[in-house]
Amino acid sequence: MPDPDTPHPPGAGLIPAPLSIDAPSGSAVRLGPDTALAAVPGTEDTALWLRATLGDAFGLPLPPGSADATDTLALALDPALPAEGYRLEADARWGVRITGGGPAGVFWGAQTLRQLLGPHAFRRAPLTPGRPAALPQLTVEDAPRFGWRGLLLDVARHFLPKDGVLRYLDLLAAHKLNVLHLHLTDDQGWRIEIRRYPKLTGTGAWRARTKLGHRASPLWDERPHGGYYTQDDIREIVAYAARRHITVVPEIDVPGHSQAAIAAYPELGNTDVIDTTSLKVWDTWGVNPNVLAPTDTTLRFYEHVLEEVLALFPSRFVHIGGDECPKDQWRASATARARIAELGLAGEDELQSWFIRHFDRWLADRGRRLIGWDEILEGGLAEGAAVSSWRGYAGGVAAAKSGHDVVMCPEQQVYLDHRQDPSPDEPVPIGYVRTLEDVYRFEPVPPELTAEQAAHVLGTQANAWTEVMDSQQRLDYQVFPRLAAFAEVAWSHLPAPADRDHQDFLRRMAVHYGRLDALGVDYRPPGGPRPWQKRPGVLGRPIDGAPPNV
Repeated sequence: MPDPDTPHPPGAGLIPAPLSIDAPSGSAVRLGPDTALAAVPGTEDTALWLRATLGDAFGLPLPPGSADATDTLALALDPALPAEGYRLEADARWGVRITGGGPAGVFWGAQTLRQLLGPHAFRRAPLTPGRPAALPQLTVEDAPRFGWRGLLLDVARHFLPKDGVLRYLDLLAAHKLNVLHLHLTDDQGWRIEIRRYPKLTGTGAWRARTKLGHRASPLWDERPHGGYYTQDDIREIVAYAARRHITVVPEIDVPGHSQAAIAAYPELGNTDVIDTTSLKVWDTWGVNPNVLAPTDTTLRFYEHVLEEVLALFPSRFVHIGGDECPKDQWRASATARARIAELGLAGEDELQSWFIRHFDRWLADRGRRLIGWDEILEGGLAEGAAVSSWRGYAGGVAAAKSGHDVVMCPEQQVYLDHRQDPSPDEPVPIGYVRTLEDVYRFEPVPPELTAEQAAHVLGTQANAWTEVMDSQQRLDYQVFPRLAAFAEVAWSHLPAPADRDHQDFLRRMAVHYGRLDALGVDYRPPGGPRPWQKRPGVLGRPIDGAPPNV
């Protein structure tokens, strides 16, 4: 590991890559016991974060000081910079200054400062007490390409306890990602306390057993699995994220992926087609046939749920799922057919569109925006709705061309549950091979979009679905190091995919692995899984060949 007294070469290992680095030769800039921290109004959260991270890592008190004094770490604002942009200046004559276009820009500049100080800066206590932190003299100018730089965590299939979510918020912040999409409900579990409907967690948060591996696997984990976040847990998660300039976007899935809710409240299902009182929280994977009934009872229930969700999450966007909703029960349901006739709809696809449009209007009336998976395009897209394009690029292209906002997250490119290598040693191999280089060469904006249409691409998101990720260790393995490559795609202004300097990225990753080690991330090593990362004998669902560009 590098000596903390020896500053890294300018820009060595910075991930994501900044817009520019100017590094004149000169003495190292040191932060020591006498270094003060000066923070203007609006930068208080970053000041708290710096004292908690650099203070702990190097044993620095960082007392309050004046921005015009020497040996000072100064935080400033300049509205001439982009809101998330920053300028970091380090000079041995006076110290370090981070200037942001807004509070978020200052925070991202602080993340760059931490990287420049070396892997020691990612420890929670000083390894060599009394030795100062050091970085080279330099000026970094930077700003992100996209405003939405996200990661989806699926906490419904396998529950991630609150401390694990807080840890992932820190990992997102370290990579300048600013959206955490929490997939809170599904067939296999309901993970958020709704006080009006206590059975959602009393019944819906627990399943009796769990399929091990892909749904074709003969193996079962016979232990009950579950858990949920109390409303105070959610408040803590949202507040912790806000201090790191991360927005938490909640997902409450409708009208499919809803068996956990139906198991808790059977009247939500298609009671004239099946005995919904016999349904349990689902214990396997795949597309579930048990979907919500298109009744007023269901609409009122989910309005009540969303009232409590909106009180907890200030996010402008609320994700309502809308994906993988089989229509077989609706076709067999006299109640569903009557609703189709009552509304004058063409069929079941338009019935789903009616369901989504209802919540689009309901959210809009409360100052929020609906976002859903690209199936919400079927039957007509609700006015004002945004699309998470997951089945490929096509849904996002169609949405952008029709004037709707899009978050690009195509499964063929940035589903991090997909395997990282063709080797049989990959644990529970799912989907296509998506290597670190593949993710680095992902391009969120399809070339067929005009500049006006491309402006509807809010950004991009990597998705971590957890059917086969049953622990934090497994989650780390699938997400890292690929999330570092994705973060650079989302933040940096990169050339076209074929022209990207992958070798330079790998050289910077060689430094970045030291940071991940210091953070305790159980990433996939470049040479393949460590013995404890393998899952021999657990059946996956690998798909051969290159993924289609659809």
